[in-house]
Amino acid sequence: RRTTFIDNMKLPVHRWYRYSAGFSAEWVRSVISEHQNGEPINVFDPFVGSGTVVLESKAEGVNGLGIESHPFVRRVALAKLNWPADRSDLEEAAKLLLASARRRKPAISNYPDLIKKCFPTETLERLDVMRAAWSAQDDKSDAAALSWLALVSILRSTSPVGTAPWQYVLPRKSKAKPLEPFKAFQNQIDMMRSDMSAWDRRSKGGTGGILNDDAREMANAPEDWADLVITSPPYANNYDYADATRLEQSFLGEVTSWGDLKTTMRPHLVRACTQHVAPDIKKTWDVLGSDNLVAIQPEISEVCSRLEAERETRGGKKPYHTMIAYYFHDLSNVWLNLRRVCRAGGKVCFVIGDSAPYGIHVPVERWLGELALAAGFKHYSFEKLRDRNTKWKNRKHRVKLHEGRLWVEG
Repeated sequence: RRTTFIDNMKLPVHRWYRYSAGFSAEWVRSVISEHQNGEPINVFDPFVGSGTVVLESKAEGVNGLGIESHPFVRRVALAKLNWPADRSDLEEAAKLLLASARRRKPAISNYPDLIKKCFPTETLERLDVMRAAWSAQDDKSDAAALSWLALVSILRSTSPVGTAPWQYVLPRKSKAKPLEPFKAFQNQIDMMRSDMSAWDRRSKGGTGGILNDDAREMANAPEDWADLVITSPPYANNYDYADATRLEQSFLGEVTSWGDLKTTMRPHLVRACTQHVAPDIKKTWDVLGSDNLVAIQPEISEVCSRLEAERETRGGKKPYHTMIAYYFHDLSNVWLNLRRVCRAGGKVCFVIGDSAPYGIHVPVERWLGELALAAGFKHYSFEKLRDRNTKWKNRKHRVKLHEGRLWVEG
C-alpha cells in the first residue's frame, strides 16, 4: 500500500483531509531519510496534491517545495502546512465560529443543485451558517486557514448520500450514519489540535512551501535546486481531477455546475481524462507528430491508431487516443522542466501505474522513462510494487495492470 493514500488516514496531519489521489506519507519519510545522509537537501514535488511530500519534508528537517495548479487542493495543502500554529488560537477561532453560527439565520436558496441533492435542509442550514461565520471572522491567520480546512473536511461525512472521497458524488446512494455538522466540526478541531501536539514533538524544523504553478511550465520553480523529487503525477486512466472536488467547490461557491470545470479548472491540469480533451480530437495527430514525443513516436502512434479504431466500435466513443496523445505530450514538458529544476546527479521518483483504455495496453512507466532520457536525464528503472485492478467484477477489460515507482537519475 506504499503507493496508496490508505495508511495516511491513520497519520496525524495527513488525515485532516482525505484526498484519495495521494500516496504513503510513511514511505515518503523513509525516502527522504535515506537520501538525506545527515545533510540538508532540497525536496521538490511538481504535483503537490494534498501536500504529503512538503509536509514530510518540513517535519523531517529538510527544505520542501512543491507546485500545485488545482486551486482547492492547493488551499488544502497550504492549510495543513499551518500545523505549527498555536493550538489555543485554533481552539478560540473554532469556539467563536460555532457561537456565531448558532446566532445566524441560514440562507440556502442560492446553493447549486448538487449541494441541495446531497444535503437535507437542516444539515445544509447548519453548514451554511458555519460557512457564513467563518467568512465573517476570516482574518487570514493560520487559525482561520485551519478552521476553514476543518469545515470543508466534514462536508462528505455530514451528507447522507453517496459522497465517498473519490471521483463522483452519488446523490441516489445513501449511507447509514451521517454526522451532525456542529458536532462533526468540533470533533475535527479536537483531532487537529491533538495532531498538532504530536507533530510538535516529531518536527525537526524543516521548511515547506507550495507555489501556484503548472507542472508543465514550472515558471516559478527555482533552477538547479532539487536534490530529490518525489511525486505522483496524474495517471492515464481517465480520472477527472477537475471533478474530484466539485462537491466542496460547489459548497464554497467556486463552481456552480459541471460545465464550470471546463473554464475554471481543466486549463490548468495535465490532460489525463477524455472529458478534458474532447474538444481537441481533430488535433490528435498533430500532437503525436510534435518534437516532444520523438522518443516514443512509433509506439505511441501505433497505440493511438488502435485506440482510434476501437473507438468506432464502442457506444460511448470515448477519445482515448486523444487523451493518451495529450497526456504524454504534457508529461514530456514536465520532464523538460524537471531537468532544469533538478541539480546534476539529482534523483526523481514518480509513483505511477500503467493503463489499458478499451483493453489496449499503454506502457506508461516505460514511455515516461524514455521521455525523461530525451529531456536530458541519464538513467531510469521501474520498481513494481503491486498489481492493480485484479478484481474483475464490473471491469471492461482483463488486461492486468500494475503500479510502482519510476526512478530517474540526472
